[in-house]
Amino acid sequence: MGKNLTLQERRKQRTRTKLRKLANGRPRLSVFRSSKHIYAQVIDDLEGRTLASASTKDKEFKGATGTNKDAAEEVGKLVAKRASDAGVKDVVFDRGDYIYHGRVKALAEGAREGGLNF
Repeated sequence: MGKNLTLQERRKQRTRTKLRKLANGRPRLSVFRSSKHIYAQVIDDLEGRTLASASTKDKEFKGATGTNKDAAEEVGKLVAKRASDAGVKDVVFDRGDYIYHGRVKALAEGAREGGLNF
C-alpha cells in the first residue's frame, strides 16, 4: 500500500529533488519557520554536517524588537556572516515546503546582502 502524502510533503519532496540536481556539491541554506521563530542553517550534504546556523533564539536577538520580517532578514545576515567565516560563499537555497514569500523571502534577501550567492 502506498503512503498518502499531504500537499505540503509533496511540495517539500519536489523542492528537495530539484535542489539535488542543482547543487553540484554546494551546501544548502535550509530554512525552518515556526509560528514564533525562524531558523536557518548551511548544511553540507556530502559530509552530513552543519557548517553554520542562526535563529531568532540566538543571544544576539534577545530583547530585539521589530517585525517578524525584520528579524528574518537579520537571521539571514547573521547566517551569511557565519557561513563566510566557515569559508562558504556559494549555496543553494532550500525553502523546503514554504512558499517564497514573507519571512522566507526576507531571510533569503538578508543572506544575499550578507554575501551568500544563490
